[in-house]
Amino acid sequence: MNVSLTPKLSSFVDKKVKSGFYHTASEVVREGLRLLDEKDSLRQHRLKELRQEINLGLEQADRGESKPMDVKNLIARVKKHK
Repeated sequence: MNVSLTPKLSSFVDKKVKSGFYHTASEVVREGLRLLDEKDSLRQHRLKELRQEINLGLEQADRGESKPMDVKNLIARVKKHK
């Protein structure tokens, strides 16, 4: 498999190898792919949890256990987490 990198990414890989932490460019690329896989897995896990929370909320609403939403408070909370 051949991979083409932009000059910026190629320079980044070279710097990582020159740092001595990696012996080859292939090691750098493999580490990057491992991290991408880990990130994707974490994203899928978070998405699954979010869907579970949404379903729980919908079930509670169906049972009449919900209350009116405080939109101003919700907006403030969203802005706080940006």
